[in-house]
Amino acid sequence: MQEDFLHYIWKHKKFQINHLKTITGESIIINTVGQHNLNSGPDFFNAQLSINDQLWAGNVEIHVKSSDWFLHHHEKDKAYDNVILHIVWEHDTDVYRKDHTVIPTLELKDFISKDVLNNYKNLFAKQNKWINCEHDFAGIDDFILNNWLERLYLERLERKAKTIELLLKESKNDWEAVLFQMLAKNFGLKVNGDSFFSLAKSIDFSILRKSRYNRQTLEALLFGQSGLLNQDIEDVYYLNLIREYQFLKQKFKLENGHVLPCHFFRLRPSNFPTIRLSQFASLYYEHQNLFSKIIETNHLDDFYKLFKVSTSMFWDTHYTFQKESKSSKKMLTKSFIDLLLINTILPLKFCYAKQIGEDVNSDIVKTATSIASEKNSIIEAFNSLKKISKSALDSQGFIQLKTEYCDKNKCLQCAVGNTLIIK
Repeated sequence: MQEDFLHYIWKHKKFQINHLKTITGESIIINTVGQHNLNSGPDFFNAQLSINDQLWAGNVEIHVKSSDWFLHHHEKDKAYDNVILHIVWEHDTDVYRKDHTVIPTLELKDFISKDVLNNYKNLFAKQNKWINCEHDFAGIDDFILNNWLERLYLERLERKAKTIELLLKESKNDWEAVLFQMLAKNFGLKVNGDSFFSLAKSIDFSILRKSRYNRQTLEALLFGQSGLLNQDIEDVYYLNLIREYQFLKQKFKLENGHVLPCHFFRLRPSNFPTIRLSQFASLYYEHQNLFSKIIETNHLDDFYKLFKVSTSMFWDTHYTFQKESKSSKKMLTKSFIDLLLINTILPLKFCYAKQIGEDVNSDIVKTATSIASEKNSIIEAFNSLKKISKSALDSQGFIQLKTEYCDKNKCLQCAVGNTLIIK
């Protein structure tokens, strides 16, 4: 038996609330179960109970065994002086207040149905399962799942907002600088994300503001800081980049000692850092005040137009500086822009609206619902149980579900787990 389960049972009144009695036979009538406390102190604050027709207001503490009260040294903690009811699975000793009066104790095991207990045990049975509920997941009603996924998506946005808030603090509330750093990370994708992020952090955004009127200057800045201009290559474009970067390095006293190296290994040529950095430079060359444009944009098609950029001309016939390739225009694809929207643009819009006191949740949810679902191992696994992930909102919700609930066995805080226990 886990204490979390007893918290869940009490909080949601998933037990026989009629004819409740303490271990000494006193009647208990629940007016309010109290406010669940997830920090230190009693488990539920401000409960209201009638015990033997006497109204009590105070706190409730929950343990598996009564003796856990002493195991946790609550008898020495003033925070527990106002406990009016001790709820346990098994009563094995009396617990006293400081005035030596016994704290009323409710032994829950006699008031929980066998069906609820069996469902709980089956859900948490260890059978080498990918997630605890994988055998029952397909039977969950779509309405429950869809509502839960929307809530999970907003939870994920809140988590990403915390990262943005830290970057804002570092940049003294420069939204353009934070956008630059976050976009850089996402242009690098999984393989070069940390590298591109360290590159963006190595450049004061004021330098980018002064350099963005010339595409080659921007490319020189990004390629140079990333360490991609350290080769011996006899090419006019490459040599011009080196000269431009050396000038910028001296003018702005640039340092790149902490920039992580870029990787080409096992990447598709279209995702080579050279290609992504040129596209990134083009984005800032073609759009001044990019942050303002993003905040003003609300329709998905307008986002696709805003991010419809390509590499500079040299990269039409190259993927690396050394080797020429078949000519092709290397535009940002719709699927790549979707990733930028999911991981950077929508979280940033959410965080900005939150800071200025606007509620744009419905607009963001609408946009996320219009973007195709991501494809990764988590989404494939959930879809194999029940094919339901159709949009980015779904896929982000499922990622949140797996990483923050399933992997941490938080089934009691999950709408799916709740449904399976009380079915």
